[in-house]
Amino acid sequence: MPPSRRIDPSKPNIARVYDTFLAGKDNYAADRAVVREIHAAGPGLTRVVQEERAWLGRVTRFLVKSARIEQILHVGAGMPTIENTHEAAQRFNSDTRVIYVADDPVVQAHGRAILAENDLTHLVEADFAQPDEVLSHDTVRKYLEPDEPVALIHSHTMHHVPGRQRPLEIVQRYLDLLPSGSYLVLTHFCDPQDDGPGTQLARFVESVFTRSGLGPLTFRTRAEIEAFFEGLELVDPGVGRLRDWWPDGPLLASASMEDDMMLGGVACKP
Repeated sequence: MPPSRRIDPSKPNIARVYDTFLAGKDNYAADRAVVREIHAAGPGLTRVVQEERAWLGRVTRFLVKSARIEQILHVGAGMPTIENTHEAAQRFNSDTRVIYVADDPVVQAHGRAILAENDLTHLVEADFAQPDEVLSHDTVRKYLEPDEPVALIHSHTMHHVPGRQRPLEIVQRYLDLLPSGSYLVLTHFCDPQDDGPGTQLARFVESVFTRSGLGPLTFRTRAEIEAFFEGLELVDPGVGRLRDWWPDGPLLASASMEDDMMLGGVACKP
Protein backbone atom coordinates (compact mmCIF):
# COMPACT_ATOMS: atom_id res chain seq x y z
CA MET A 1 0.00 0.00 0.00
CA PRO A 2 1.45 3.44 -0.89
CA PRO A 3 2.58 5.49 2.13
CA SER A 4 -0.29 7.97 1.68
CA ARG A 5 -2.79 5.13 1.83
CA ARG A 6 -1.43 3.32 4.88
CA ILE A 7 -3.73 2.90 7.85
CA ASP A 8 -2.75 5.16 10.76
CA PRO A 9 -4.55 4.04 13.95
CA SER A 10 -3.47 7.21 15.76
CA LYS A 11 -5.74 9.35 13.58
CA PRO A 12 -9.52 8.99 13.30
CA ASN A 13 -10.99 7.74 10.05
CA ILE A 14 -14.51 8.46 8.78
CA ALA A 15 -15.36 4.82 8.07
CA ARG A 16 -14.09 3.72 11.48
CA VAL A 17 -15.93 6.57 13.22
CA TYR A 18 -19.22 5.40 11.70
CA ASP A 19 -18.26 1.84 12.66
CA THR A 20 -17.88 3.09 16.25
CA PHE A 21 -21.34 4.71 16.12
CA LEU A 22 -22.70 1.30 15.07
CA ALA A 23 -20.91 -0.48 17.95
CA GLY A 24 -18.62 -2.24 15.51
CA LYS A 25 -15.23 -3.73 16.32
CA ASP A 26 -13.11 -2.31 13.50
CA ASN A 27 -12.08 0.96 15.13
CA TYR A 28 -9.32 2.45 17.26
CA ALA A 29 -9.05 4.73 20.27
CA ALA A 30 -8.84 7.84 18.07
CA ASP A 31 -12.15 6.94 16.40
CA ARG A 32 -13.84 6.20 19.71
CA ALA A 33 -12.66 9.55 21.11
CA VAL A 34 -14.51 11.40 18.33
CA VAL A 35 -17.72 9.47 18.99
CA ARG A 36 -17.47 9.98 22.76
CA GLU A 37 -17.19 13.73 22.27
CA ILE A 38 -20.23 13.83 20.00
CA HIS A 39 -22.21 11.43 22.20
CA ALA A 40 -21.55 13.57 25.29
CA ALA A 41 -23.06 16.60 23.55
CA GLY A 42 -25.94 14.82 21.83
CA PRO A 43 -26.52 11.18 22.80
CA GLY A 44 -29.64 11.04 20.66
CA LEU A 45 -27.56 11.61 17.55
CA THR A 46 -25.75 8.32 18.17
CA ARG A 47 -29.12 6.56 18.17
CA VAL A 48 -30.15 8.27 14.93
CA VAL A 49 -26.94 7.16 13.19
CA GLN A 50 -27.65 3.61 14.35
CA GLU A 51 -31.23 3.83 13.16
CA GLU A 52 -30.01 4.83 9.70
CA ARG A 53 -28.71 1.28 9.31
CA ALA A 54 -32.16 -0.16 10.09
CA TRP A 55 -33.76 2.37 7.72
CA LEU A 56 -31.43 1.28 4.94
CA GLY A 57 -32.47 -2.33 5.51
CA ARG A 58 -36.15 -1.38 5.16
CA VAL A 59 -35.42 0.58 2.01
CA THR A 60 -33.45 -2.29 0.50
CA ARG A 61 -36.36 -4.66 1.13
CA PHE A 62 -38.70 -2.23 -0.61
CA LEU A 63 -36.39 -1.90 -3.59
CA VAL A 64 -36.01 -5.64 -4.07
CA LYS A 65 -39.48 -6.89 -3.10
CA SER A 66 -41.77 -4.10 -4.27
CA ALA A 67 -39.84 -2.12 -6.88
CA ARG A 68 -38.27 -5.30 -8.31
CA ILE A 69 -34.84 -3.72 -8.56
CA GLU A 70 -32.09 -6.27 -9.27
CA GLN A 71 -29.08 -3.92 -9.41
CA ILE A 72 -27.80 -1.80 -6.53
CA LEU A 73 -24.94 0.69 -6.60
CA HIS A 74 -24.00 1.62 -3.03
CA VAL A 75 -21.54 4.51 -3.20
CA GLY A 76 -19.45 5.72 -0.31
CA ALA A 77 -19.76 2.31 1.31
CA GLY A 78 -18.63 2.16 4.92
CA MET A 79 -17.23 -0.66 7.01
CA PRO A 80 -18.98 -4.02 6.64
CA THR A 81 -21.33 -4.64 9.55
CA ILE A 82 -24.45 -6.62 10.31
CA GLU A 83 -27.22 -6.54 7.71
CA ASN A 84 -25.12 -5.16 4.86
CA THR A 85 -26.93 -4.03 1.71
CA HIS A 86 -26.09 -7.15 -0.29
CA GLU A 87 -27.25 -9.41 2.54
CA ALA A 88 -30.57 -7.60 2.89
CA ALA A 89 -31.12 -7.62 -0.89
CA GLN A 90 -30.05 -11.17 -1.64
CA ARG A 91 -32.15 -12.54 1.18
CA PHE A 92 -35.22 -11.69 -0.92
CA ASN A 93 -33.73 -12.12 -4.38
CA SER A 94 -30.59 -14.18 -4.58
CA ASP A 95 -29.90 -12.83 -8.08
CA THR A 96 -29.56 -9.20 -6.96
CA ARG A 97 -26.26 -7.68 -8.06
CA VAL A 98 -24.66 -5.24 -5.63
CA ILE A 99 -21.67 -3.01 -6.29
CA TYR A 100 -20.08 -1.14 -3.39
CA VAL A 101 -17.95 1.92 -4.13
CA ALA A 102 -15.30 3.17 -1.71
CA ASP A 103 -11.92 4.87 -1.91
CA ASP A 104 -11.01 4.25 1.72
CA PRO A 105 -8.21 1.67 2.25
CA VAL A 106 -9.80 0.55 5.53
CA VAL A 107 -13.10 -0.23 3.83
CA GLN A 108 -11.32 -1.83 0.89
CA ALA A 109 -9.40 -4.24 3.12
CA HIS A 110 -12.40 -5.37 5.14
CA GLY A 111 -14.84 -5.37 2.24
CA ARG A 112 -12.79 -7.59 -0.04
CA ALA A 113 -12.42 -10.14 2.74
CA ILE A 114 -16.15 -10.62 3.30
CA LEU A 115 -17.08 -10.49 -0.38
CA ALA A 116 -14.45 -12.92 -1.62
CA GLU A 117 -16.95 -15.76 -2.18
CA ASN A 118 -19.97 -13.74 -3.34
CA ASP A 119 -20.05 -13.75 -7.13
CA LEU A 120 -22.87 -11.19 -7.34
CA THR A 121 -21.36 -8.61 -5.00
CA HIS A 122 -18.27 -6.55 -5.73
CA LEU A 123 -16.29 -3.69 -4.25
CA VAL A 124 -14.62 -1.11 -6.47
CA GLU A 125 -12.14 1.59 -5.58
CA ALA A 126 -13.33 4.97 -6.86
CA ASP A 127 -14.19 8.45 -5.62
CA PHE A 128 -17.97 8.61 -5.10
CA ALA A 129 -17.85 12.34 -5.92
CA GLN A 130 -16.83 11.46 -9.50
CA PRO A 131 -19.93 9.86 -11.10
CA ASP A 132 -18.35 9.36 -14.52
CA GLU A 133 -15.36 7.62 -12.94
CA VAL A 134 -17.62 5.33 -10.92
CA LEU A 135 -19.98 4.35 -13.73
CA SER A 136 -17.16 3.81 -16.22
CA HIS A 137 -15.21 1.54 -13.86
CA ASP A 138 -14.53 -1.84 -15.46
CA THR A 139 -16.23 -3.77 -12.64
CA VAL A 140 -19.33 -1.59 -12.74
CA ARG A 141 -19.59 -1.92 -16.52
CA LYS A 142 -19.10 -5.67 -16.29
CA TYR A 143 -21.72 -6.47 -13.65
CA LEU A 144 -24.43 -3.81 -14.03
CA GLU A 145 -26.70 -3.95 -17.07
CA PRO A 146 -26.68 -0.43 -18.55
CA ASP A 147 -30.32 -0.48 -19.68
CA GLU A 148 -31.81 -1.93 -16.50
CA PRO A 149 -32.87 0.25 -13.52
CA VAL A 150 -30.35 0.71 -10.72
CA ALA A 151 -30.89 1.63 -7.08
CA LEU A 152 -28.30 4.29 -6.30
CA ILE A 153 -27.61 4.47 -2.57
CA HIS A 154 -25.98 7.61 -1.14
CA SER A 155 -25.78 6.81 2.57
CA HIS A 156 -23.65 9.19 4.68
CA THR A 157 -22.01 10.65 1.59
CA MET A 158 -23.23 14.04 0.47
CA HIS A 159 -22.95 15.74 3.85
CA HIS A 160 -19.20 15.16 3.45
CA VAL A 161 -19.17 17.10 0.18
CA PRO A 162 -18.77 20.87 0.72
CA GLY A 163 -20.82 23.33 -1.27
CA ARG A 164 -17.85 24.41 -3.39
CA GLN A 165 -17.79 20.90 -4.89
CA ARG A 166 -21.42 21.28 -6.00
CA PRO A 167 -23.02 18.24 -4.34
CA LEU A 168 -26.33 18.70 -6.16
CA GLU A 169 -24.57 18.44 -9.49
CA ILE A 170 -22.80 15.25 -8.39
CA VAL A 171 -26.08 13.50 -7.59
CA GLN A 172 -27.73 14.86 -10.74
CA ARG A 173 -24.89 13.54 -12.88
CA TYR A 174 -25.37 10.06 -11.44
CA LEU A 175 -29.06 10.25 -12.28
CA ASP A 176 -28.35 11.52 -15.79
CA LEU A 177 -26.19 8.46 -16.40
CA LEU A 178 -28.73 5.96 -15.04
CA PRO A 179 -31.79 4.71 -16.97
CA SER A 180 -35.42 5.56 -16.26
CA GLY A 181 -36.89 3.50 -13.45
CA SER A 182 -33.74 3.86 -11.35
CA TYR A 183 -34.04 4.93 -7.72
CA LEU A 184 -32.14 7.42 -5.59
CA VAL A 185 -31.74 6.54 -1.90
CA LEU A 186 -30.16 9.34 0.11
CA THR A 187 -29.61 10.24 3.75
CA HIS A 188 -28.14 13.52 4.96
CA PHE A 189 -27.47 15.30 8.25
CA CYS A 190 -29.95 18.14 8.68
CA ASP A 191 -29.71 21.48 10.46
CA PRO A 192 -33.14 21.85 12.11
CA GLN A 193 -32.71 25.65 12.10
CA ASP A 194 -34.33 25.92 15.51
CA ASP A 195 -32.10 28.81 16.63
CA GLY A 196 -31.40 26.71 19.68
CA PRO A 197 -30.06 23.30 20.79
CA GLY A 198 -30.44 21.56 17.42
CA THR A 199 -28.51 24.12 15.41
CA GLN A 200 -25.93 24.41 18.19
CA LEU A 201 -25.41 20.64 18.12
CA ALA A 202 -25.07 20.70 14.33
CA ARG A 203 -22.34 23.35 14.51
CA PHE A 204 -20.59 21.42 17.29
CA VAL A 205 -20.50 18.14 15.35
CA GLU A 206 -19.21 19.96 12.27
CA SER A 207 -16.42 21.44 14.39
CA VAL A 208 -15.51 18.04 15.87
CA PHE A 209 -15.03 16.59 12.39
CA THR A 210 -12.92 19.56 11.32
CA ARG A 211 -10.74 19.56 14.45
CA SER A 212 -10.21 15.80 14.21
CA GLY A 213 -8.91 16.01 10.66
CA LEU A 214 -11.84 14.01 9.30
CA GLY A 215 -12.60 16.52 6.58
CA PRO A 216 -15.73 18.55 5.95
CA LEU A 217 -19.14 17.75 7.37
CA THR A 218 -22.12 19.95 6.54
CA PHE A 219 -25.56 19.86 8.17
CA ARG A 220 -27.81 21.22 5.40
CA THR A 221 -31.33 22.58 5.72
CA ARG A 222 -34.41 20.54 4.86
CA ALA A 223 -34.89 22.59 1.67
CA GLU A 224 -31.31 21.91 0.61
CA ILE A 225 -31.74 18.17 1.19
CA GLU A 226 -35.05 18.07 -0.65
CA ALA A 227 -33.31 19.67 -3.63
CA PHE A 228 -31.38 16.41 -4.23
CA PHE A 229 -34.72 14.81 -5.18
CA GLU A 230 -35.96 17.49 -7.59
CA GLY A 231 -37.40 16.00 -10.79
CA LEU A 232 -37.87 12.57 -9.21
CA GLU A 233 -41.00 10.76 -8.03
CA LEU A 234 -40.75 10.47 -4.26
CA VAL A 235 -41.87 7.30 -2.52
CA ASP A 236 -44.26 8.04 0.36
CA PRO A 237 -43.79 9.47 2.94
CA GLY A 238 -41.24 11.59 1.07
CA VAL A 239 -38.15 13.21 2.54
CA GLY A 240 -38.25 13.15 6.30
CA ARG A 241 -37.28 11.49 9.54
CA LEU A 242 -35.90 7.99 9.13
CA ARG A 243 -38.15 6.63 11.89
CA ASP A 244 -41.26 7.64 9.90
CA TRP A 245 -40.27 5.80 6.70
CA TRP A 246 -42.29 2.55 6.76
CA PRO A 247 -41.35 1.48 10.29
CA ASP A 248 -41.45 -2.21 11.14
CA GLY A 249 -44.02 -1.58 13.85
CA PRO A 250 -45.77 1.15 15.84
CA LEU A 251 -43.60 4.02 17.03
CA LEU A 252 -43.95 3.91 20.81
CA ALA A 253 -41.46 6.66 21.63
CA SER A 254 -41.93 10.31 20.75
CA ALA A 255 -39.59 11.89 18.23
CA SER A 256 -36.63 13.78 19.66
CA MET A 257 -34.71 16.81 18.45
CA GLU A 258 -32.04 14.52 17.04
CA ASP A 259 -34.60 12.65 14.89
CA ASP A 260 -34.91 15.87 12.87
CA MET A 261 -31.15 15.99 12.38
CA MET A 262 -30.93 13.22 9.81
CA LEU A 263 -33.35 13.06 6.90
CA GLY A 264 -33.73 10.43 4.23
CA GLY A 265 -35.73 9.78 1.12
CA VAL A 266 -36.31 7.36 -1.75
CA ALA A 267 -37.34 8.48 -5.22
CA CYS A 268 -37.67 7.06 -8.72
CA LYS A 269 -36.34 8.57 -11.94
CA PRO A 270 -39.27 8.92 -14.37
